[in-house]
Amino acid sequence: REVKRKKKEKKKRMLSRSVASAVSQVSSSSSSSLLPNTKPFFSLKPFSGYRSSSFSGGSIRKINHKPLRMTSSSGMTPPRAMAAQQLENADELIDSVETFIFDCDGVIWKGDSLIEGVPETLDMLRAKGKRLVFVTNNSTKSRKQYGKKFETLGLNVNEEEIFASSFAAAAYLQSINFPKDKKVYVIGEEGILKELELAGFQYLGGPDDGKKQIELKPGFLMEHDHDVGAVVVGFDRYFNYYKIQYGTLSIRENPGCLFIATNRDAVTHLTDAQEWAGGGSMVGALVGSTQREPIVVGKPSTFMMDYLADKFKIQKSQICMVGDRLDTDILFGQNGGCKTLLVLSGVTSISMLESPDNKIQPDFYTSKISDFLSLKKATV
Repeated sequence: REVKRKKKEKKKRMLSRSVASAVSQVSSSSSSSLLPNTKPFFSLKPFSGYRSSSFSGGSIRKINHKPLRMTSSSGMTPPRAMAAQQLENADELIDSVETFIFDCDGVIWKGDSLIEGVPETLDMLRAKGKRLVFVTNNSTKSRKQYGKKFETLGLNVNEEEIFASSFAAAAYLQSINFPKDKKVYVIGEEGILKELELAGFQYLGGPDDGKKQIELKPGFLMEHDHDVGAVVVGFDRYFNYYKIQYGTLSIRENPGCLFIATNRDAVTHLTDAQEWAGGGSMVGALVGSTQREPIVVGKPSTFMMDYLADKFKIQKSQICMVGDRLDTDILFGQNGGCKTLLVLSGVTSISMLESPDNKIQPDFYTSKISDFLSLKKATV
């Protein structure tokens, strides 16, 4: 009987431990996930957005936007922002804005050839009372020189309607009250020199320095002007090592020296036969040697858009930016809060626009600006 009693007590103790263990497991699972192997359908992952510049009191503040995008646990990404619409009703777009800002290369002309239907399109928009503004990142010409090019192509465009990045460089220096006793070293062509001269700034460099060479010999030290307070870099067909070194010394050794880029375009249209290396290649050389990022005054920086809106007293929502480049023209318009129209008569093709890698979507796209005429007739 004693043996039986001990066996019963042993069974009771074992049963008690089993119940306690079960209770402990239930309690633990209630304070954590009941399905520990289940992953959430979406997870948040950061990505680097575009860098924008804001100008304030003569200083530039670089902001790296890092928004979040949702990525599923399966590795699939949700659809991109709504794709651009093909322009079908030109009158609706025309009537919705007061001002059209046109890029030039690839929109109005290619090289020295006028794009078909441009004169008639501009005349129609003027007849409807629209303000027309022409903005180009090409800094090789001044506004006056661009006025002559428009005239040569048979287009009646006022100098006050033209805004080149050469002018933007001078306007930026004026906006920050750049000291008149300081000098500007120019890596670029005559357009920048003319605009600086009109603004009353001292300058050196430009095409003349394209003829200069450095004789590299033991102990050679290149001198530079310590009164240079800004280096402006634009497209330069006379680019050479002398200019790289002079600009580098000025930026790195002159206290407070500004590094200003008219634009960072990868390619440009010197002829209508092919694309040529753009101003971004010259800017890139100075970025590499100085390890500094430039103040960009041309597209897609908002400086020119702010300047235009203030000069003409335009509400940005009443502007349509028309261009052929996604990363300059369309981004310029989007950064400024404008409507945007991409034309396929220049750099960007329909395959580039629809590529999964393209993150910049305009509001509308069409083949060329003269579609304003044909689409207008089609909707009558």
